[in-house]
Amino acid sequence: MKRQRIYIDTSIVGGFFDTEFETETKLLFQRLENKEVIFIVSDVLFEELEDAPSKVKYLLDNRHYIQ
Repeated sequence: MKRQRIYIDTSIVGGFFDTEFETETKLLFQRLENKEVIFIVSDVLFEELEDAPSKVKYLLDNRHYIQ
């Protein structure tokens, strides 16, 4: 079965550490870890993350995504 591709932006990455959105966002990242989905990201996302806190900046490291 082909994996669903999901475009994410900086609000999704930042939501991982935001108490208001963390439950849903962590479930989405768990789906990524389980290879149920593929994240589609843009160069703009990485540019926007350059000034983010380290834990946010490096959240996508070693994860499967398409840039």
